[in-house]
Amino acid sequence: MKKVLIIGAGPAGLTAAYELLKQSKEYEVIVLEESEAMGGISKTVNYKGNRMDMGGHRFFSKVPAVNEWWNNMLPLQGAPTYDDIVLGREMTLTPGGPDPEKVDRVMLRRHRVSRIYFKKKFFDYPISFKFETFKNMGFVTTLQAGFSYISAVLNKREEKSLEDFYINRFGRKLYSMFFEYYTENLWGRHPREIAPDWGAQRAKGLSIMAIIKDVFGKMLPGKANRHVETSLIEEFSYPKLGPGQLWDVTAEEIKKLGGTILTNSRVIRLHKNADNLITSLTYETNGEEKTLEGDIFISSMPIKDLVAGMNDVPERPAEIAAGLPYRDYMTVGILLPKLNLQNKTKIRTIGNIVPDCWVYVHDRSVQLGRFQIYNNWSPYMIKDLTHTVWIGLEYFVTEGDKYWTMPDEKFTKFAIKEIVRMGLIDSPKDVLDSHVERVKKAYPAYFDTYKDIDTLVDYLKTIDNLYCVGRNGQHRYNNIDHSMMTSFETVKNIINGVTNKDNIWSVNTEKEYHES
Repeated sequence: MKKVLIIGAGPAGLTAAYELLKQSKEYEVIVLEESEAMGGISKTVNYKGNRMDMGGHRFFSKVPAVNEWWNNMLPLQGAPTYDDIVLGREMTLTPGGPDPEKVDRVMLRRHRVSRIYFKKKFFDYPISFKFETFKNMGFVTTLQAGFSYISAVLNKREEKSLEDFYINRFGRKLYSMFFEYYTENLWGRHPREIAPDWGAQRAKGLSIMAIIKDVFGKMLPGKANRHVETSLIEEFSYPKLGPGQLWDVTAEEIKKLGGTILTNSRVIRLHKNADNLITSLTYETNGEEKTLEGDIFISSMPIKDLVAGMNDVPERPAEIAAGLPYRDYMTVGILLPKLNLQNKTKIRTIGNIVPDCWVYVHDRSVQLGRFQIYNNWSPYMIKDLTHTVWIGLEYFVTEGDKYWTMPDEKFTKFAIKEIVRMGLIDSPKDVLDSHVERVKKAYPAYFDTYKDIDTLVDYLKTIDNLYCVGRNGQHRYNNIDHSMMTSFETVKNIINGVTNKDNIWSVNTEKEYHES
């Protein structure tokens, strides 16, 4: 049997392990995970019975194989929950599926609501053409936005930066209102310093014209089969107990198939021989260093760390890898008796809270980037759904900066002051409990040496028994489904003896794709 060593138990790493074991009996599979949790950034944190989703993860894909994979792990619910009844929504249910009141291992079908909070008003995201949008913007601003968009259509900019990307699709006025500050807060860099690739991947096909087409598309016959941009989806699936539940279940299945998962095992070095093949890796666990030999290596660890721990790397690829930037993430879970925000939508919610899964914060007076309302992701994320609201205040930071190094208690007080200033709560005394989480290298960034990443990728492709998968494994801001697809392609190549890796690296490089 060939020994396959997989670095990282996030979506890409666990998918690769499961698929190899399911499809072939010829491989011994060992997964090494730095932490105790499964799922990487897609883990679920359980704090005193209240669960936190690190970043908010919608389970939606236009790839049938991915949807089928999710459904096999966590079947879509077979009956509406109390929450579904209160929301008054008809849902697509799997006939004969498990009762979610009795079985925890299910997916719920959720309604997507994400809005922008700007000048203490809500704006739909993506921007809509509802009366409320124009009312909140005001007559003069609406005219300015309209003429600005027309100007952008007539005078297309060469897309050298993310700023060019957004202005071409929304006009300068809307860009300055809804993209410029938020993007700079997210990345710590102005959009003119960021490559347009990020926009092409995260907002592919999204523009004013796409929104107009979507509005009219809903009115036409055959609307169920219309082309829909990913950012415009209205429903998604979600594990009953948060995204980490899917990966906990996957880990269980891997072990049933004979795979091994080593937790608290941080890979620190990979050893190459004279033939440019990796022969073993060294990992650190409980203060000890241990070495494992292997035949095939699948890495979802950050490329920066992967290359830094590898011997005999040529100078230029090593420089590029060392210079790759990341953005880190902090979130403060805040338990409240209520939120001051009024639900003025037609969507009914338990406790009549606003229906948003998350809200983008564009208020320039605060550092807060986004806040999640966990009640709306799944009613089972909250210990006391009837009497409390559990929110996550999300901050985009850099490891080692003043926010990252701030003690939890001090950072929590800082965050609470911000939501008091925004009007979300009246006083710090409203807070019943809190919890802080930090996530390193949450977002691979598209500046600095990223411009030369193709040179680095070309080098990594020359190591025949190394496969790079997932978001950090490819330094690409992938969604969960795309991270999984890199592993699908990797497993296919390994089993079929295909040495060319272009198919693995080409996942999520298309500018648009279609919903069937």
